[in-house]
Amino acid sequence: MLFHVRMDVRLPSDMDPSVRADIVAREKAYSQKLQREGKWPHLWRIVGEYSNISIFDVNSNDELHELLSGLPLFPYMDIRVMPLATHPSKVS
Repeated sequence: MLFHVRMDVRLPSDMDPSVRADIVAREKAYSQKLQREGKWPHLWRIVGEYSNISIFDVNSNDELHELLSGLPLFPYMDIRVMPLATHPSKVS
């Protein structure tokens, strides 16, 4: 199942810089693991924002929720998910 996911990060302005650096480093490692596993095949930055657009390729809604909630930045994100389906006009 493919999902279009927009993630907007909202870190507190008073967050300790060392805590921020740790969370961001863990986020990068976890996201790269998911990319290598093929669960997160596309990741794009949104210019001028601390946001991204991603495509996830997972087996279920529950799996997607598990992966997203495992992100170290999850508590600081606004996330919008759109399930995707094959378009009938797509050329194979």
